[in-house]
Amino acid sequence: MHPSLREAVLEANAALFRSGLAAFTFGNASAIDRGANQVVIKPSGIAYTALQVDDLVVTDLDGKVLEGTRRPSSDLATHLALYRAFPTIGGVAHTHSRFATAFAQAGRAIPCLGTTHADYFRGAIPVTDPLSPDVIRGAYEAGTGEAIVQCVGSHDPLEIPAVLVDSHAPFCWGKTVTAAVETAALLEEIAHLAYLTLTLAPGTEGIVTVLRDRHFLRKHGKDAYYGQP
Repeated sequence: MHPSLREAVLEANAALFRSGLAAFTFGNASAIDRGANQVVIKPSGIAYTALQVDDLVVTDLDGKVLEGTRRPSSDLATHLALYRAFPTIGGVAHTHSRFATAFAQAGRAIPCLGTTHADYFRGAIPVTDPLSPDVIRGAYEAGTGEAIVQCVGSHDPLEIPAVLVDSHAPFCWGKTVTAAVETAALLEEIAHLAYLTLTLAPGTEGIVTVLRDRHFLRKHGKDAYYGQP
């Protein structure tokens, strides 16, 4: 595991706390070294303010601890399911941010209501089906990951880089762990906007597809022209 990846994961977890996306010991961030098939993740229950690079835990894609003396995040199996299913992603962030979690607790997807949303997510941010009692009693975290994978379905995971877990909270991802944390921050902003919009105008319908795609693709498409070359 390259030291720079460890440092990126440490900074990503610190950023979750600084930005208010993860209070107390809620949430976690991880990254994967695709060359080595190794994942580095926050340890379970360690306060963000106390977290040091040596506290981070390195595992393989089966969850076997390779480096570190701490117990890995209890959400490790969810992160691993996402890395196995989505080979284009390099980082995962899990938060309990206020407005995104409110949608998850309500079991509601976040509809794409305007161009701010469409700039970053090519459609609604979906919510998983409720987990079955057998999954909850059994391999809960792995089952959570599988529910997210099923929710993404055939969509490009980098076009819909977040899913709300029913009655739980969001999981987000990106090409890097830094990008995953950025996704989490964007998701919270969009969830807040959606909440305000639906409060002001409960019958608001989603943005038309042509406008949604124009905004998404000008930033992320093969002929993207937003920003500097």
